[in-house]
Amino acid sequence: MLETTAKYIQSLSPYHPKIGVVLGSGLGNFIASFSEKISVPYSKIPHFQNVSVEGHEGQLVLGKINGVEIIALQGRLHAYEGYSQDQVVYPIRSLGLLGIESLILTNVSGGINKSFFPGDFVLIEDHLNLTGNNPLVGPDIFDFAPRFPDMSKAWNPQLNEIIRQSAMELNIGLKAGVYAGVLGPSYETPAEIRMFRALGADMVGMSTVPEAIAAHHMGLNVCGVSLISNMAAGIIDDSLRHEDITLQALSVMEDFSSLLKNVIIKIGVGSERGH
Repeated sequence: MLETTAKYIQSLSPYHPKIGVVLGSGLGNFIASFSEKISVPYSKIPHFQNVSVEGHEGQLVLGKINGVEIIALQGRLHAYEGYSQDQVVYPIRSLGLLGIESLILTNVSGGINKSFFPGDFVLIEDHLNLTGNNPLVGPDIFDFAPRFPDMSKAWNPQLNEIIRQSAMELNIGLKAGVYAGVLGPSYETPAEIRMFRALGADMVGMSTVPEAIAAHHMGLNVCGVSLISNMAAGIIDDSLRHEDITLQALSVMEDFSSLLKNVIIKIGVGSERGH
């Protein structure tokens, strides 16, 4: 199945991208930065599932940024939609077989760290898998990948440094923290947020962790940026609404696009030097 999907994606363009990016809720407008782009809906790609969540467009986009070839997943699958772990990470594994080397994960999250504010960009330095599941459960599907992967550097230190440098050069504020991945779709209770803080979480969301595990397992270099869209339950006395998340993403789109473009160009230059 994965080979069929990878072959189909390769047939769409002459590109051989080494960088993939996953665009989270409301962040899909980033593809406006692409030149020479080719888009295909997930529904046309063999064995891909459709996304159903507002703010996730559900298409794969190939293109270039400053000459650097890139492939983007505009929208992601979530386990809370009823998909299995295999289905959630299937697009990531397809990109891995296609030949990408680096994966940039983006998302929006609820701030747990009281020094975070809505609109902040946060470098994901590590994660807590609180989903109760793992995409590696079941038969080992790759001969080349370890059965018990070491996760001590799941979030690549070199790519993290590139993100820090890019933010500094662009004068864009960047915080750093630990992302807690939960199942959803209900938002967390104030008691859960207090527990997550005690465990060391700085922000919380319903995606990203399965993708990071699956990508790291395949040997990809993984990095990520989270946009704080709201403060988590119990920190401020406001109710949480999904539409607020999309609006928050739109309000910082310019800075988000600038940061991501800079990161992609830097990774692209490094990738060319390495070959």
